[in-house]
Amino acid sequence: MHQTTPVRPFMRRADEGDDFWFLGSLATVKAAGAATRGRLTVVEFLNPPGFAPPLHRHLEEDELFYVLSGTARFDCDGESFAAGPGDLVLLPVGLAHTFLVGPDDPLRSLQITTPSGFEAFAADVGEPALQRRLPDPAPVDPAALGHAAARHAIELTGPPPRH
Repeated sequence: MHQTTPVRPFMRRADEGDDFWFLGSLATVKAAGAATRGRLTVVEFLNPPGFAPPLHRHLEEDELFYVLSGTARFDCDGESFAAGPGDLVLLPVGLAHTFLVGPDDPLRSLQITTPSGFEAFAADVGEPALQRRLPDPAPVDPAALGHAAARHAIELTGPPPRH
């Protein structure tokens, strides 16, 4: 993705960004590809206790998580990482991965993907959030999720992990 429009400095306040309900979690896009010349996307996530995405792999993006609060176990390519506040986890492009949020508290993290593009997947799968609180979990249509993932170079490779 090549951008010719000059990129300008900007700041997002704690309560600013594009909010989406994404797989039962609040995703706030803090920096999208349009603001980074397509080089990266930064999304702040608030995942409920016990949340886990399906096992999947990104075909175009490296994905990093920087944990702000809460805990999660990240699994990637046979490795398992117990992460808490201040920890950073790298999930390289092409490797199947998932994570499982601890049972007691929500996980608040920054997800950084490079190159950009994850924000389009979040917008495609999610819906605009009008309130900044965790919703009651809504059922996810696995077929619709799989089709959206394929449109955004993500392969779903297995079910979410369980506690």
